[in-house]
Amino acid sequence: MERSVRLARLRHIIETRQINSQEVLLNFLSEEGFKVTQATLSRDLKYLKVGKIPDGKGGYIYTFSDSASKVGSDKSLVEDFRRGFISIEFSGSQGVVKTLPGHASTVAFAVDNLNIREVLGTIAGDDTILLIPRDGVTRGQLFKALQQRIPGLEEEVG
Repeated sequence: MERSVRLARLRHIIETRQINSQEVLLNFLSEEGFKVTQATLSRDLKYLKVGKIPDGKGGYIYTFSDSASKVGSDKSLVEDFRRGFISIEFSGSQGVVKTLPGHASTVAFAVDNLNIREVLGTIAGDDTILLIPRDGVTRGQLFKALQQRIPGLEEEVG
């Protein structure tokens, strides 16, 4: 089959399903009559500018680089945050967020992309995130800003 038809089907599969591996993509393409090698699929993915983003469950899924900015709607970002979040505590004005194992990068991605002005950035491990506030932002201001974007968020009182 013609390459342009294959690329169109590949785009449709990625847009309509949560695909986490090239093997799964190859199976879907095969079911639709496309016999391609892994090398050809890799070239097609590169040509289409396909990348991977967190799926909110500790894994990654394929998406288009032009849609990566669309993926993180506020609602989905808050859902991603809640899915992995356990607690937040503060040391000075810096926040330490505990997450389920493997969820720190997804939760940090959500915080970073919710565009909370008081947050300068995050550093994520496996199950812990360091939340770094902007200069002059207090613990209270940081927590209030988080609560405004993530309703129902409560601080762990140690």
